[in-house]
Amino acid sequence: MVFPPGCAYPCRHRTITFASRSLSCNLLRHPKPQWAPTLFGQKRRRTPPPTSLRNLMTRLLHITTVAESLGFLRTQIPYMKSQGMHIEALCSPGPHVARMAEELGITIHTVEMPRRISPVQDLRALGQLWQTLRRLQPDIVHAHTPKGGLLGTLGAFAAGTPVRIYHMRGLPLETATGWRRALLTATEHVSTRLSNHTIAVGFALRQTALSLNLCPPDRICVLAGGSGQGVDATTRFNPARFDADHRAKKRTELGLSPDDFVIGFVGRLVVDKGIETLWRAFDKLATIAPEAHLVLVGPFEERDALSPQTRQALEDHPNVHLAGFVADTAELYPAFDLLTLPTRREGFPNVLLEAAAMELACVTSDIGPCREAIVDEETGRSVPLDDAHALFGALNSYRLQPELARAHGKAARARALTHYSPDAIARDLHVLYHQLLQPRA
Repeated sequence: MVFPPGCAYPCRHRTITFASRSLSCNLLRHPKPQWAPTLFGQKRRRTPPPTSLRNLMTRLLHITTVAESLGFLRTQIPYMKSQGMHIEALCSPGPHVARMAEELGITIHTVEMPRRISPVQDLRALGQLWQTLRRLQPDIVHAHTPKGGLLGTLGAFAAGTPVRIYHMRGLPLETATGWRRALLTATEHVSTRLSNHTIAVGFALRQTALSLNLCPPDRICVLAGGSGQGVDATTRFNPARFDADHRAKKRTELGLSPDDFVIGFVGRLVVDKGIETLWRAFDKLATIAPEAHLVLVGPFEERDALSPQTRQALEDHPNVHLAGFVADTAELYPAFDLLTLPTRREGFPNVLLEAAAMELACVTSDIGPCREAIVDEETGRSVPLDDAHALFGALNSYRLQPELARAHGKAARARALTHYSPDAIARDLHVLYHQLLQPRA
């Protein structure tokens, strides 16, 4: 299989594959061509390979806006490959594409898809996406995130892809107002209407989608017990992997001492993640507890950016440590005493599951998706949305009661092991793929 320059990052494990439909169609043509509708009412000729070959190697294409989001697939890809699926991905070009292709062992194609609303660029991206899908001809397009879901389902519908799945991982419209909320609502309607099925990452998110009439109840589901991909609590996010020396080493690298009380945050440094509220709460905490430190793991972003004053304050405060983007966050969790996520909206907060698996108590917002991820006063604490004083109180109470923080952390890990198995998510997803493909076999 030959990829045009700059179009794809072939994995070293599979540069050429017989499972490519373009190759199999040339070698084994079906005598009776079928016709598939397109977005513009025209019909195009589709010549699928024989049923036995299609069943042997179902072609699955994941679409996201950025390569980092493909990390959601770490535990799913090995399982799907074991079930005889050929998996590729498509996202915007960027510095992490080659790394993710190597890590996941798949080919990643690239099409520039701006995360911001941009009609001209979005139309250009849609055209390129349609061309790529016509060339690849996947059996299933699985589109993630709001922009990836919109362009992915539109492009797949136009290209006549048999199975189109929209994975709803969050609703930006929840914190939007005015024309922007109306536009974001309209895009969600398009994504859900053009997909054969929608997957919500959590039960609270599914209920929100139903209350907004974004999708009929019989066309939106939650896999297993919820979450995007579960949490790998037995290997990757297992505190037994790390000893006391690792904790000391990571603290030294961050400029922390062994006796510091360290609060961790993992995520994008934007308004929707509650960073403005977190800064006000921590600033108050640091005045009464000089040993308190805040480690922010994640990048600043232009979209939904923090106020210049807040960003400057975070950069200047001696007890705030900006770690930036970290590819493997599991290695940083042992340096924390506590994790906080005062987010204003979520689909499902995977970072709370990661912290729970690492035996960390969590302080988070009292919103539906976060309430799914913790048990209040058992594995963590929830505080009212945008309430800096309540957040300060919860953080300080764990500082004053380190034994309680450890007890909640142990309970959190036990719950993560029993409720959020990545294998259960993968099995449910494969069953859904099979059910949606069956009528089209």
